[in-house]
Amino acid sequence: MPSTPQDQDTVEVDLGGREVTVPKGGLYDRYRMNPDLDAIARDPRVSGVDFFRQLPKTKVDSPIGPTLTPNFYYTVSTARLTMLAPSRAIRARLPEELAPLELVPGLGLVSVMFFRYEVCDIDFYTEAAVGIAVKPARHGKLGFFDLVTGLKNEHLDSYVLSLPVNSDIAQVRGHDGYGFPKWVTDLDVDIDDRRTTARVANDAGGVDLAFSAATPPQKAYVSGERVGSLTSYTKINGGWHSTLNQTNVLNAGTTRGTRGTRDVTLQLGEGRMSDDLRSLKPKRTVQFDVMTEGQAALHMPVPTSVPPRNT
Repeated sequence: MPSTPQDQDTVEVDLGGREVTVPKGGLYDRYRMNPDLDAIARDPRVSGVDFFRQLPKTKVDSPIGPTLTPNFYYTVSTARLTMLAPSRAIRARLPEELAPLELVPGLGLVSVMFFRYEVCDIDFYTEAAVGIAVKPARHGKLGFFDLVTGLKNEHLDSYVLSLPVNSDIAQVRGHDGYGFPKWVTDLDVDIDDRRTTARVANDAGGVDLAFSAATPPQKAYVSGERVGSLTSYTKINGGWHSTLNQTNVLNAGTTRGTRGTRDVTLQLGEGRMSDDLRSLKPKRTVQFDVMTEGQAALHMPVPTSVPPRNT
């Protein structure tokens, strides 16, 4: 499928020997990951760039060739539906080195997530994910505080099973550069202060997974007031790596429990995302988080030690 509108001019760029198309005159075409923050600040869709001025970019070698890190996302909206699932089903999908983060013994946390990147260094795209909350790779026994901060979406560690996108450059960078299970498909994500909807297409154009819910009431935050982090674990060329994603929350809200999530509709169809979610055997929704406005900095993965786990 085309990852940019058919009536939009594109140019080809090389990423580690792979040619991908990007919008002509877009942020990647103009800046190649080295943005002019003053120019981006003038975009009416961007509320500010102070968060990014504190994060200088560095040049690194990677499987997609030399690149600058982190990748800046200037205007982002996200949704995350968190569910309880049996630890046994979760462990069956995790590499043996990783262990599920359990709310209580025998029950772990899994999520379906949706992302809309309105303005970013690699141009507009949408994304969806099925992920598992895991114990930090180099952390001792977890306590109640770790669970609370995890559920608050402040400091999470995860292992991702599915990560479809609707952009060629996002797929190549994510798959080849980060080791994520990414593929390109039709993927619609719409998030505003009233409603959150998403639809992920399968290979035949039908529904892989669809979602609809009322957006929780939003609370505004000053830039830098609430900054969360997500650490994801992947294998690249046989070695474990960790990827840090920092999120600057600007407007967000949460509903919890059965009553708070009764309006949520999650449709499982036929496809990779639905298959992955079914394999986890989710039992009950415990939380629904929506960020109608935020920003993010996605760092390139770094090698990490992931010791074998017996629990």
